Amino acid sequence: MISIFINGENRQLDGPLTCTALIKQLELTGKRIAIECNGSIVTRSSFDQQTLNEGDRIEIVVAVGGG
Repeated sequence: MISIFINGENRQLDGPLTCTALIKQLELTGKRIAIECNGSIVTRSSFDQQTLNEGDRIEIVVAVGGG
């Protein structure tokens, strides 16, 4: 288990894990999202390579459409 902060909330997750695995755990697969890890933007192309570790601070923004 690792402890990370997601949008300011402390969460306990099985880890270490990648951004892709985190997206699946949070049931955000298929949604338009942006991820920041410890103050740096994670490009969508590197979601599979970006490993999340103990104490990381993650910000996730979900795009919402509408009119």
